[in-house]
Amino acid sequence: MCGIAGLFLKNRSLEPELGALTAAMLTVLTDRGPDSAGFAIYGAGSPGEVKLTLRAPAQFDFEALAGELKLPLIRRDDHAVLALPVAREAEIRGLLARNHPQVAIVASGARMELFKGVGLPADVSTRFGLEGMSGSHAIGHTRMATESAVTTQGAHPFSTGPDQCLVHNGSLSNHNDIRRRLIREQMTFETQNDTEVAAGYLSWKLRSGARLDAALTSALDTLDGFYTFVVGTETGFGVLRDPVACKPAVMAETDDYVAFGSEYRALVDLPGISKARLFEPEPAKVYFWERTH
Repeated sequence: MCGIAGLFLKNRSLEPELGALTAAMLTVLTDRGPDSAGFAIYGAGSPGEVKLTLRAPAQFDFEALAGELKLPLIRRDDHAVLALPVAREAEIRGLLARNHPQVAIVASGARMELFKGVGLPADVSTRFGLEGMSGSHAIGHTRMATESAVTTQGAHPFSTGPDQCLVHNGSLSNHNDIRRRLIREQMTFETQNDTEVAAGYLSWKLRSGARLDAALTSALDTLDGFYTFVVGTETGFGVLRDPVACKPAVMAETDDYVAFGSEYRALVDLPGISKARLFEPEPAKVYFWERTH
């Protein structure tokens, strides 16, 4: 099962509505994955800064951490976003690992913030304030855990590189072999989830200088199984289905946006949907959009 929602805005005037639109799309897909949910949103960034999305036990004092580090921090339930100069990222990561091992770094990036948790999609969206968030694009996932425990760590999206995240509906058959190969390439993994391996593979390709569309094309020859991927980078939004394409997927494109849903009902309340070009993404074909300014 599982459900995926993705929205890439072409029209900047819609950016204040990004969070509300994404939250509504995720809520519609609740019965495809009611045990946990998560989303990544690409909002504003500041030159020379990086944002770290952190997660900690509910009782953790994020405000005290911000004071200790002397850095601005915005708390969202059991997550928080820490903004810091790029030049201090290695230092801050080291301090967190040494002094606060209970704090996990969920994601990093100039623009991306990532939140996920156990519970219904509507509840998770409300906990983190998704409806009030703005940005250029967002990716969300509702999970039905068929192969692992229901935990926040196992929820999607997975991020394995700066400003890069992936959500996935399906299953990979060779993820253990790919994981071993990527570990030899200095990639690290936090879970046994096959989706994290797919994210890691794309991060490795992007780290080598490939664009997202090229990395997805390469995945067709490397990742075996049945899958639908929706991927975000700092400026891009991509979709890929395996050559069999047995997992459901539908897309809509207008002059204002590109939207993805595991089912059409996730798209029906988007503005201008009645005039959108609706299509089912073809098997083994990379779809990619990017904003360069």
